[in-house]
Amino acid sequence: MTAHRLTKNWDNLDRDTTRSLQGQQLHRYLRNCVVPFSAHYRKLFAERGLSADDFRSLDNLKKLPFTSKEDLLPTPEQPKRSLDFVLAPEPAALSRRPGVILRALLRGKARVQARLEREWRPVFMTSTTGRSSEPVPFLYSQHDIANMGLGAGRIIELAGVKKEERMINLFPFAPHLAFWYMHYGGMERNIFALATGGGKVMGTDGCLRAILKLAPTILVAMPTFLYHVLQHAHEQKLRVKGLRLLVLGGEKVPDGTRRKLSELCAQLGSPEVQFIVTYGFTEAKLAWAECPVSAVTPPPGYHLYPDLGIVEIVDPESGEPVPDGTGGEIVWTPLGQRGTVVLRYRTGDRSEHGLTYEPCPCCGRRMPRLVGRISRVSEMRALRFQKIKGTIVDFNDLENALDDLPGIGTWQIELRKEHDDPLGLDIIVLHLAREAEADEAEVKGRVSELFKASFEITPNAIEFHTMEELRKLQKVGVAIKEQKVADNRPDAAKQGAP
Repeated sequence: MTAHRLTKNWDNLDRDTTRSLQGQQLHRYLRNCVVPFSAHYRKLFAERGLSADDFRSLDNLKKLPFTSKEDLLPTPEQPKRSLDFVLAPEPAALSRRPGVILRALLRGKARVQARLEREWRPVFMTSTTGRSSEPVPFLYSQHDIANMGLGAGRIIELAGVKKEERMINLFPFAPHLAFWYMHYGGMERNIFALATGGGKVMGTDGCLRAILKLAPTILVAMPTFLYHVLQHAHEQKLRVKGLRLLVLGGEKVPDGTRRKLSELCAQLGSPEVQFIVTYGFTEAKLAWAECPVSAVTPPPGYHLYPDLGIVEIVDPESGEPVPDGTGGEIVWTPLGQRGTVVLRYRTGDRSEHGLTYEPCPCCGRRMPRLVGRISRVSEMRALRFQKIKGTIVDFNDLENALDDLPGIGTWQIELRKEHDDPLGLDIIVLHLAREAEADEAEVKGRVSELFKASFEITPNAIEFHTMEELRKLQKVGVAIKEQKVADNRPDAAKQGAP
């Protein structure tokens, strides 16, 4: 296993050199790992007459069909379909490799066998959330766990974390990437990191007590849950001094969210807080981060790790790669994983401005970055407000707009059916908690104007609540992810993008 830190080996290379090195690494990875040991891709390559030799450049990736989540979902005929994507070498096949034979002669057969098991044997699992379909497990070997720590350690490096600093991880304890990613990141960089398990384990009060007792400089959390923790501290007139960095992931982080969190931190006694926003997904077994910036500084984009994987941006309709700086769908291919492996995986996530290889305006690194907002195709929802035709609403934009609107503390969009009739028209109810000084009538007017002017729809009702009531509606400390959009329509899972 080779662990590359953020050194001149990768973060100061120009675009052509980076892509050339990735092409070489892709060829070796396909030849030595994926094609011989993945049941799915071995069959796919054979059916299409492909071999690893057909992939020596990133331009060759177009020869390979996309993989989607549907390819991993179980069917009656293949109830364990996702296991076809697990690299599963026969021990005899590994033992015949020249390098393995040589190591066995030099170090002993038992020692080499133990090393091979650590590299290939699945010992850990995370899973997709299963919000819109069956959860899909992703298996890890010790090799993958080391890479997870490596990737998360790079986030800690970008943050400039010092050994004496303390970090509290407020991500929910579950077999999901975010919690474990930051856990292994702290281990990798030898940083004190308390993993609270979030609201479901310690509750809001328990997490807050841990913050007050340990006085961390860094909090790692989902933004909605962190907002509720800090708001709860503010309501109790507590002081939380010394915070310098909030690392956020698992949800969108609009400018308005950063502003509200920054204001809360200042009121609690930490006026100089900065933000690192992360982007990751289960299928990548990795997450990437922006440089730390203040609430008023434009985010510089997510720093990618070109030695660990390839990110493509493709046209969502044609599937063709788009030029640098052009928005499109994010597609992922790993370059060294074991366990579950997916090639050219269509994430369903869209990057506003795509890839850039220009130096980061914050840290100067030249490694590729994803620039602009990232939105999810699954948040395009088909709503029927009139009997004649339906309306497609982009909830990515709607959520960003609500978070950016002054006067709103937190909110939840609830979707219902008229008279609870499955065949009836759709209804939007907006639940709001105001910021302390905001006037209810003014907030209601701003919200109504926003919906009508920007989205050409009107909420059927706007209901105001206390912060505590909103916590219960959003299931803070109950659900793994706080519910900012509650789709209570019958067959809600079938109501997504058309």
